[in-house]
Amino acid sequence: MVLVALPLAARGRLPERMATHWGGPSGAPDGASSFAGAVAFPVAVWTVLVLGVAAFAAARAWAATALLPGGAALVGAQAVVVRANLDRADWRRADLPDLRVAAAVCAAVAAAAAAGWFVDRREGRPGDARPPARGPVMDVPEGERVVWLARTSNPWLRLTAAVLGAAAAVGAVAGAGGLLTGPTTGSATGPVAGPVAGPVWFVVPLAFAALAVLACSSVRARVTGEGLEVAFGPLGWPVRRWPAAVVESARVEERRPAQVGGWGYRLSGLGTTVMLRAGECLVVRARGKDFAVSVDDAARGAALLNSLAGCGGGGGGVERR
Repeated sequence: MVLVALPLAARGRLPERMATHWGGPSGAPDGASSFAGAVAFPVAVWTVLVLGVAAFAAARAWAATALLPGGAALVGAQAVVVRANLDRADWRRADLPDLRVAAAVCAAVAAAAAAGWFVDRREGRPGDARPPARGPVMDVPEGERVVWLARTSNPWLRLTAAVLGAAAAVGAVAGAGGLLTGPTTGSATGPVAGPVAGPVWFVVPLAFAALAVLACSSVRARVTGEGLEVAFGPLGWPVRRWPAAVVESARVEERRPAQVGGWGYRLSGLGTTVMLRAGECLVVRARGKDFAVSVDDAARGAALLNSLAGCGGGGGGVERR
């Protein structure tokens, strides 16, 4: 609301086109946007930020830590743009406010980050204080090497990644084709057309969100004599590994998105959960923290991991799946 209310309150004192970017040695404005564009762009960035946090932040504290600094930065930047264009007949005459305004914006971002950190410290993570629960154990014959492998994917997350990627691609093509351009510099004969900086900063968050959602749309869990390996995304990257020696216990739990805060890679009071479908999850406790991944046949994986952790790893011999 503040991002929209701030420019609307000063609408009568702002030029038709507003300076939105300053550059060069003199610090003169070199980019402009219409009033509607200047209002819509930070709102779009805020929307992408909120959607990203909603997709990946389960704990309220973690969400506050991410949203407060971003919101403070956007509001501060909007205030700087409005202040620079205030009472200017032409956007090329807009001057950036002095360093005191920049210092105030930085202070607001720092205060918001500190508030999020404080909330995170107050809420804590009760799951870290729970003693490790013992799970099933598998009898692994001596001399054999057993491997457990499970895969899970979520088609809705893949669709979301495709939509975000398509939006980023359309924005990039439109910008490259000159559809998202406007006057950027002035000359004796009038303004010269050039790209507006805004679309770039709109495409980049969309592309990043698409890659992040795609990476959390599928998962592959594998237990070998080395321990547990969890690979993300269609390319199997990034990968998280837990050596058998650091695993305190492995068990099976029934978890649902409502318990952990949604879909994807979630942080909550239950620890870290990769939630791709409701139901049984393989829960591993290592170094005092819980990690859960929603995969089929979790009981067999937990039993094998407990056996390997108890005997310090598997031996050589024939590999069996």
